[in-house]
Amino acid sequence: MSNSRLRSRRDAGGGAGAAGRDELVSRSLQSAEHCLGVQDFGTAYAHYLLVLSLAPELKDNVKETFQYTLFRWAEELDALNRIQDLLGCYEQALELFPDDEVICNSMGEHLFRMGFRDEAAGYFHKAVKLNPDFSDAKENFYRVANWLVERWHFIMLNDTKRNTIYNAAIQKAVCLGSRSVLDIGAGTGILSMFAKKAGAHSVYACELSKTMYELACDVVAANKMEAGIKLLHMKSLDIEIPKHIPERVSLVVTETVDAGLFGEGIVESLIHAWEHLLLQPKTKGESCNCEKYGKVIPASAVIFGMAVECAEIRRQHRVGIKDIAGIHLPTNVKFQSPAYSSVDAEETVEPYTTEKMSRVPGGYLALTECFEIMTVDFNNLQELKSLATKKPDKIGIPVIKEGILDAIMVWFVLQLDDEHSLSTSPSEETCWEQAVYPVQDLTDYWIKPGDHVMMEVSCQDCYLRIQSISVLDLECEMDVARSFTQNKDLLSLGNEAELCSALANLQTSKPDAVEQTCVLESTEIALLNNIPYHEGFKMAMSKVLSSLTPEKLYQTMDTLCQNEMNSGTGQSNTVQNIPEPFYVLDVSEGFSILPLIAGTLGQVKPYSSVEKDQHRIALDLISEANHFPKETLEFWLRHVEDESAMLQRPKSDKLWSIIILDVIEPSGLIQQEIMEKAAISRCLLQSGGKIFPQYVLMLGLLVESQTLLEENAVQGTERTLGLNIAPFINQFQVPIRVFLDLSSLPCIPLSKPVELLRLDLMTPYLNTSKREVKVHICKSGRVTAIPFWYHMYLDEEIRLDTSSEASHWKQAAVVLDNPIQVEMGEELVLSVQHHKSNVSITVKQ
Repeated sequence: MSNSRLRSRRDAGGGAGAAGRDELVSRSLQSAEHCLGVQDFGTAYAHYLLVLSLAPELKDNVKETFQYTLFRWAEELDALNRIQDLLGCYEQALELFPDDEVICNSMGEHLFRMGFRDEAAGYFHKAVKLNPDFSDAKENFYRVANWLVERWHFIMLNDTKRNTIYNAAIQKAVCLGSRSVLDIGAGTGILSMFAKKAGAHSVYACELSKTMYELACDVVAANKMEAGIKLLHMKSLDIEIPKHIPERVSLVVTETVDAGLFGEGIVESLIHAWEHLLLQPKTKGESCNCEKYGKVIPASAVIFGMAVECAEIRRQHRVGIKDIAGIHLPTNVKFQSPAYSSVDAEETVEPYTTEKMSRVPGGYLALTECFEIMTVDFNNLQELKSLATKKPDKIGIPVIKEGILDAIMVWFVLQLDDEHSLSTSPSEETCWEQAVYPVQDLTDYWIKPGDHVMMEVSCQDCYLRIQSISVLDLECEMDVARSFTQNKDLLSLGNEAELCSALANLQTSKPDAVEQTCVLESTEIALLNNIPYHEGFKMAMSKVLSSLTPEKLYQTMDTLCQNEMNSGTGQSNTVQNIPEPFYVLDVSEGFSILPLIAGTLGQVKPYSSVEKDQHRIALDLISEANHFPKETLEFWLRHVEDESAMLQRPKSDKLWSIIILDVIEPSGLIQQEIMEKAAISRCLLQSGGKIFPQYVLMLGLLVESQTLLEENAVQGTERTLGLNIAPFINQFQVPIRVFLDLSSLPCIPLSKPVELLRLDLMTPYLNTSKREVKVHICKSGRVTAIPFWYHMYLDEEIRLDTSSEASHWKQAAVVLDNPIQVEMGEELVLSVQHHKSNVSITVKQ
């Protein structure tokens, strides 16, 4: 058979095949459109996959419809918890449209909701790279970047003193013969590069975070050390010889220490390293070659503490008031922050919070001298092993100044070797914060000279624990500690049987018989302590309900008249015609007593959206203690099938009188999707009903702050001793810094506050998505940032300020990429854009 005949047959077959393919594509498209019409998204998606695999040239034509189908089908799969199928659909879609930023962003959103933050960030990052103007992806990436590359990485890399001292200690060890090095928890790989530059023959580095591992690979390659440093994406506990590294090393370097020293697992990782990865330690008196022996940098640490009075810590960890806007808090409800240390707790809870104590608002007062808590030798395997099993040490510290005992503040000195050390003391300029152990459960917090602060200290569950804090009055003949012993019968979190038992007790016991420990976030405790907030809401709600009362009376009279006409007699059953209550819905995030406050304002049916069982039990107990009828307070999530229906009618024929929305996050950002929630809320209000807050003004000013620059991005190569790290980690910088305290932020104001934005929840036509604001410069300097905060107007007269001293909210700031030099008397123009929940501020020049 000739080649020409073979070709003609093939061509004929190809023509028939093409016609058949076209027919199949056409039918599949028709079927897909039909399925979309009847909302059968799964079948429509399958048809589109077939179309695109047979006719890739149609990609541009069907792209938008395909995206819509994918997203609707993914929502269904998500609701059915068919996670593997959902991810499979997105993978198929990205094979067809690998450079589609909308699909990348949507994939990231699903992954983030499932808890896969690293993977989600990868997709958000890719979406932003594909389209730098894609607002949704930018906002998602900025929010997730803080999880992936925590802000302390920037602060630490900018700490020249820390970098210099670590470099010197590593250089000394390598010069003395420690030529094979393992860097545990490598981060950007800076310590590994110090070791390589010092002359180490073999350098290995392990990093568990996928994002940080990939970042380290880029950094090491950019510094031309990829041939000399082997990076491992794994925990050090999983490293095996010779599978991952060929032999035991002579030096381990690590900085896996947090503010409480042990919180990043340094003890566990070093026990494993001494047993499996390090050469044997050198015994005393030996002076042989260091290459034959193992050692660790840091060599040891000394932990110090101090008892302090600090109003800011008190405000965030102890509810200091008994009555909140007319609601009495009963003694059988005890509020605690997560930073408490219960020996009997079933789950491991970090027993401290962290603060930059030199910048804590209002400062602090030392009530004792600085005292030593414990020392630890990282080069002694037996000592490391005994730490976790040792019984707690009892410590008693004399009081030197009278005041309120609010916390034990903790820091440490890291001894890298016999010559080099780093201190994390609040009096040092350092990248570290201090660990703070809030004091809770004392019957009396006032202490004076002559008293002793007693405590037990230990290292359990990888944490430094300071427990059983009490006060001993030596002048008291009885020699009794004023301490509160934790009740073993308190409800533990997450124990379903105990929660059910507590709920049963609510039905049968007197109010004081049930005791509930309610664990709240520190921002929620600060909210309970925020008196102006609760008083403001009470006043605003009262005004709205008063304005609606005449309307309610007319409705009641109409009903009565109608009943009389229907019955034909004036003797109708008027007892049954009790006026309908006012419906109030609070959809604040977290714990809120606003529904209870609403319940004190007359005939009101308040609904709370709290989710946790322990929070519901606490609200029930408070409700009971305030003599509310049992049916007054409702928990809204019990009436709602899914979160998307959060804002709906309380009954099929009723509307809300008041809807309380959480507009500002505790971090200082605008809540996500708040304008969408407001739009739904407006449709569900009765005539004269209100959304709270009714509108919000965003205020800001220009400042010069070197601190914000250093916390936001690595500043060049000088801080990192010539190593090129900044361009890589700075990809994860975000333009907005959150959780700021403007009252204590080191900065110089260069302008007066100006209004940047108005968000009107009741009358949306007043909102603009973009505006320009002129700012008058009142002091010469460099504009590095624009801090901002909010005035929330519950009505025209009642305003809440998120920057006030009593505020439970923190503030935020836009940090400029390039500082701008300004002179007094000049004007700068700010361009403010609001898209969904994302606010961007740029300087026009």
